[in-house]
Amino acid sequence: MAGTDRDLVLALRAELAAIDPSRACDRDAERAGLDPAGRRRDPTLARLAVRLARRGDSQDAAAFAWASRPDHCRMAWLRGRFLSQGSLSFANGRTHLELVVSVAEAPRLAAHLAAVGMAPSWRLRRGRGVVTWKSADTVLTVLRRIGAGPSLLEIEARQIARTLRGELNRVLNAESANLARTVSAAGRQLDAIATLAADGRLDDEPATVRSVAAARRETPEATLGELAERLAIHRSAVQRALDRLERLADRVP
Repeated sequence: MAGTDRDLVLALRAELAAIDPSRACDRDAERAGLDPAGRRRDPTLARLAVRLARRGDSQDAAAFAWASRPDHCRMAWLRGRFLSQGSLSFANGRTHLELVVSVAEAPRLAAHLAAVGMAPSWRLRRGRGVVTWKSADTVLTVLRRIGAGPSLLEIEARQIARTLRGELNRVLNAESANLARTVSAAGRQLDAIATLAADGRLDDEPATVRSVAAARRETPEATLGELAERLAIHRSAVQRALDRLERLADRVP
């Protein structure tokens, strides 16, 4: 299992570079996808290009006609493009996959990919075309279709873990906010009850209001639902009684 996200991306790239296509047309397609500039920068890709060429395929790897090639050739070509011109990141829990290509290629490639169910966005950046996927589901689809295997399973596992952590954090934050509101409200209610008890106005209130006040004093931490269950009355009745106590306490007798 890869350690950091960067280690995982490196493992994914190594896994894709190790694929040995069985079809001659796929080998030619992958060679065409391996941009020469990218191969010069990366010895692994240079070795991959040599390995593909040594298989003795006779087709011209420099040209690739997307529209006339079958899907398996297209995915082999795309694998080469990703290896030589692509990047994958998981910054701040967000998945980002991009291909840096020529300005002329970017809109054509985006249209081709959209037509086969992997729609990206594209833009210009520093004189180059950038084809981008930001949807985690679409990124996983792209990686799966170009041949990712074990590394993809780990990426999916990490995506699920991130989602679960996010959901847990949202739940905890919501619970914390609810608790803070409950504590604040209980403090106001206790102050109101103390004020009304001190000047005798609490004794003039109906029995339900007095019983709610007594229950609040005895259990300051209780929620409205817990007070209602304890007193065997509706939660709305508890809320109305407490609201009434606060309103009365704000009035000067």
